[in-house]
Amino acid sequence: MNNKETIENISTENLIPFKNHPFKSRSGNEQEELKNSISAQGTIEPLIVRPFSSEGKYEVISGHRRLEICKELGVTDVPVIARNMTDAEAVIMMVDSNIQREDILPSEKAKAYRMKYDAMKHQGSKEGGLTLGELGEAAGESAKTVQR
Repeated sequence: MNNKETIENISTENLIPFKNHPFKSRSGNEQEELKNSISAQGTIEPLIVRPFSSEGKYEVISGHRRLEICKELGVTDVPVIARNMTDAEAVIMMVDSNIQREDILPSEKAKAYRMKYDAMKHQGSKEGGLTLGELGEAAGESAKTVQR
């Protein structure tokens, strides 16, 4: 694997979900709007993936809902941005790209914050550790909200 970022179309069969992805797809207005948009215009925004294996598989970091809808609509190839990243970088990007969604359950948010907190500690982003206040600030939440 090299460090070059590429934009390409990848078969949906070669895309696997992020391990322990805390955010679940739910039906509703937002999901229906996304489905209508993809049906009418295709996938406008590429998924973000990282190489997963030597067999051409990629792990989805951002775009799980788009991928799910594409599969439902019978779309076989989707645009992706392929990036080489560590596990910690992948977790942080996955959480950051999903945490702003309106339909997130408190349990999903809690698991996501925990995953990001652990990933940031693993990266050694701060000497002496990361505080809940710093995590909350990065996510636009108070330290109390993150703690709860």
